[in-house]
Amino acid sequence: MKNWWQEEVIYQIYPKSFNDSNNDGIGDINGIREKLPYLEDLGITMIWICPIFKSPMIDNGYDISDYQDINPDFGTIHDLEDLIKEAEQRGIKIILDLVVNHSSDEHPWFQEALENPSSKYRDYYIFRKPSNGAPPNNWRSIFGGSVWEKVRNEEIYYMHTFDKKQPDLNFENPELRREIYSMINWWLDKGIAGFRIDSITFIKKDQDYSSLPADGVDQLVTCKHKTRNRPGISEFLHELKQETFNKYDCVTVGEAPGVEYEEFDDYIGEDGYFSMIFDFKYADIDVESGSDWFKRTDWSIKEFRDLLFKSQEAIQKVGWGANFIENHDQPRAISKLIKDPSYQNYYGGSALALMYMFLRGTPFLYQGQEIGATNFTRQFIEQFDDISSIDNYYRSMSEGFSKEEALNFVNLRSRDNTRTPMQWNTSRYAGFSQYAPWLEVNENYDMINVASQEDDPESLLNFYRLLISTRNTSTHRDTLIFGNITPVYDTKENIISYYREGSTETLQVIVNLSSDKTSMEIQSFTSIISNYENIQNNDGSITLRPYEAMLIKLN
Repeated sequence: MKNWWQEEVIYQIYPKSFNDSNNDGIGDINGIREKLPYLEDLGITMIWICPIFKSPMIDNGYDISDYQDINPDFGTIHDLEDLIKEAEQRGIKIILDLVVNHSSDEHPWFQEALENPSSKYRDYYIFRKPSNGAPPNNWRSIFGGSVWEKVRNEEIYYMHTFDKKQPDLNFENPELRREIYSMINWWLDKGIAGFRIDSITFIKKDQDYSSLPADGVDQLVTCKHKTRNRPGISEFLHELKQETFNKYDCVTVGEAPGVEYEEFDDYIGEDGYFSMIFDFKYADIDVESGSDWFKRTDWSIKEFRDLLFKSQEAIQKVGWGANFIENHDQPRAISKLIKDPSYQNYYGGSALALMYMFLRGTPFLYQGQEIGATNFTRQFIEQFDDISSIDNYYRSMSEGFSKEEALNFVNLRSRDNTRTPMQWNTSRYAGFSQYAPWLEVNENYDMINVASQEDDPESLLNFYRLLISTRNTSTHRDTLIFGNITPVYDTKENIISYYREGSTETLQVIVNLSSDKTSMEIQSFTSIISNYENIQNNDGSITLRPYEAMLIKLN
C-alpha cells in the first residue's frame, strides 16, 4: 500500500540554531518563516522542528515544562500557527517532536508530586525507596551518574533515564497516559502533519527494578538493559496509536533505539505502531555505544556498507524506513564518514548524499548538511553546551583517559557539532543573527555557507537540489520512491552499490566511498546523475575516482 508520507523529503530544523529573526542570539519560529523560500527552493516537502515547547532548556527543549505552550525564546503559539499556514501555501508540512518518556522537573505535575506526596501526581512519575540507605539500584543514566535522584527532606528517590532535571513519566499509570493522549490530539487538531517521537522505546521499565553487574569504574551499569524496548512495551505503543495517531491521517517517526530487526514488523509492519522508524545500527558505527564516546571503533567501509544493507533489507521486508546520515544527536556526516580529510568537501559530501538519498524510505536532511557543514574543534570543555558532551568528558577521564584524549572524544562525537548556528553567509555570526549566538559559530563559516553555494552550479547545495528533484519530480520518481532495493554485495570493499527496480526500469547507485581509485564491471548504461563531470566508461567497466558517486539507468 502506498502512503503519502513515503513521498516526502524531510528537513530537520534545530530551531535554536537555524535563524534568529529578533537578534537575541537564539533562533526562533519567525526565523524559520523567513527561510521558507530557501527551503521551498531546496525542494523539501516537510519540516521536522525539534522541541519548541515551554522548557527551562537544560537539554535544549527535550525537557518540557508545558506541553501546550511555546517557549518564549522561540515565539508564541500564534507564530507557530502562522508558520504552519505559510508553509502549507508553499507545499511544506510541519511535524513536531513528541517527548513523552520524561518531562522537565519544572512541569507542574512534578512540582505537585514533590510538594504533596499523597497527590495523584506522585504516581505520574517513578518514585522508589532507598535500598540499604543507597539508591534503589545501580542503573546508570544515559547522561551519566545514577538514574536516581534523592528527593530533598524525604527518604525517597525519583528516576530519570536522562538528566536529573528530566524525571521519567510513569506509563504504568493509565491516568497519566490519558493526559498524554489528550495533549497529542490537541496538537494534531492544530493542523500539524504528525510527530517524530523521541526516546519512545524507554517508556516501559522492568518492574523488578533490580541491579545488574556493573560495567564501569563508577560501579554502575547502563540502564538500557532494564529500560529500553522491554517486554510489555507493545501494550503501551498499541494504545498510544489507537488513542491518537489512528484518528488522524498523520505521519509518525519513531526514534526507536534498541529494536532488533526481528521486531521491526511490530514497529513498522502493516499494523505497526509507527509509519517509520530511525535505525541507528549503521549511524553509530564510530562508537561501541551511543552513550560511551570513549569506546571508539576502527570501522571499515565494508562494515558500514553491510550494516546499511542489512538495515535496508530488514526494513523492506516489513515496512518503511527513515533514512538519515545526520541529526541533532549525531556529529556531522562529512567529518564522521569521510575518512580522508582532504575529501571532507564537495566530493565527500556529494558521495554521501547520493549514497543515502536514493535508499528505499523517506530521506531526512539535517540543517547545514546540504552545504557540507563539518564538525568543529573546541579547545576547552567550557566551550560546550551539551550535557552529554560534558558528561562524556569527565567519564572518559574517570575511565583512565587523559584530558587531551577526553577532549578529542568529545570533539569527534559532540552533539554540539550539529547544533552550531546555521551558516548562511560570511557576515559576522554567519548571518544567523546580528547578536552573539547562544553557541559559538563553527570557525569555518566564511568558507562553508549558503550564500557562497546558492548560485554555484557545482556546489553541494545545488547537488542536493538536483537529488531531491530527481527523487520527487523526475521521470524516475516511481522507481526511486516505490521501487524495490537490491544491495550489490560482490563489489570491492570501498564501493557501495545497489539497484532500485521499478516496473519499467532498473536504476543503479554506485559510490566509491574512499580516496582510492578503483574499477567496477558494469553493463551498458545511461548516466542520470554524477558528482564528477564525465563517467570514465571503458566498455564493460568503469573507473571510479575518489568519492565518485553516480545514479545510472541500465540499458
